Amino acid sequence: MENIEDSGLYLRYIIGEVNEDELQLQPEHHIRCNPAMAQFIVDDHFNPVILEGPFDKRELDASEVLLREQLVTSGWKRLCEVKSKQLAISEFPLKFQ
Repeated sequence: MENIEDSGLYLRYIIGEVNEDELQLQPEHHIRCNPAMAQFIVDDHFNPVILEGPFDKRELDASEVLLREQLVTSGWKRLCEVKSKQLAISEFPLKFQ
C-alpha cells in the first residue's frame, strides 16, 4: 500500500481487529475495497462510502452504527496521524480506556 492512510489492514490493526503479529499474515487492501468497514468513516476529509445490501449501516441498529462510526472514524484519523507523525508501529493502535 503506497499510502498508509488508505490501508484497510492497518486501520483494522489500529482499532484492535488485527494483532501486530498478524500484520505480515493478513492480506493488504485499500480501505474502499472493504465498503462494509469504509461506510463507517464519517469525516469531511473522507468521501463517504455507501453500501447497499445486508451490511448497509442504514439497515443496522442506530446505536450500534454510532459506536462503529466513532471507532472506525477515530481509527482512520489515527491512521492519518501515524503518517504525519511518523510513529513506530507499536504506537499505531488507539488507546482504549
